[in-house]
Amino acid sequence: MVKSTKTKTYDTETATVVKKVTIGAYGDPAGYETTMYQTPEGDYFLYTNGGAASDYKKEAITAYTKAKAEEWLKNN
Repeated sequence: MVKSTKTKTYDTETATVVKKVTIGAYGDPAGYETTMYQTPEGDYFLYTNGGAASDYKKEAITAYTKAKAEEWLKNN
């Protein structure tokens, strides 16, 4: 998945997976996955995707600061 802003592009194909968390089994409507990525430039982003009954009903990419990424990694 690719998301672009005015100044940056976040691409799951070219970024490095830092950590992936999967909740539930494939096909579980309440299940979801969250994956923290780091771009070649050192930026962080979180990819989320889940079932219809999850907190992540739609596939999305959210930019994270280094501090926010470190906090997410510590808590997940």
